[in-house]
Amino acid sequence: MTGGRADVDVRLEGDGVVLRQWSEQDLDQLVALFDDAEMAYRLPVATPFDLAAAEAYLNSARRAQQAGDRVYLAVTSGDDLARGEVMLNLVTGTIGYAIGPAYRGQRLASRALRLLTGYAHRVVGLPTVYLEIEPDNTGSVAVARSGGYRPTGDEPVFVEDKGRRYALHRWLHIDPTPPAGT
Repeated sequence: MTGGRADVDVRLEGDGVVLRQWSEQDLDQLVALFDDAEMAYRLPVATPFDLAAAEAYLNSARRAQQAGDRVYLAVTSGDDLARGEVMLNLVTGTIGYAIGPAYRGQRLASRALRLLTGYAHRVVGLPTVYLEIEPDNTGSVAVARSGGYRPTGDEPVFVEDKGRRYALHRWLHIDPTPPAGT
């Protein structure tokens, strides 16, 4: 299922996390999160990720959200400090997530994934939601499993980014709530 719609101003709270819109006040924290070798390796973001890259990223995220293509949300916990990001692609029905290295080990990605997955099913109306994960990304595989996702068994999708070619394996989560009227 693709083509769901989401509110432009999304804020989700639950399980000790708050998923909120990015703002200009987050630019320095975006740099702190994404200007990291491992983040640059795994994510299609500019390298180096400086203030100009953060501004471009925020503007691109806002355009995609206004167009109804994607929802980008900062992952916060107990305060307003962004510790990572989750993204819901409304065109492909996929979710992506990234937690800054300084904030890992707190189950933030798992909790944020469960929250955004529920939103994708119940609010946006996507009966199936997908993740695309490199098989050697053991942290992301653990997050997927903790969120109730399972491998699809489909052939991997090969991607090329920054001179690196890699395979993405699809994982799926099916809405456990039957559609109304069944």
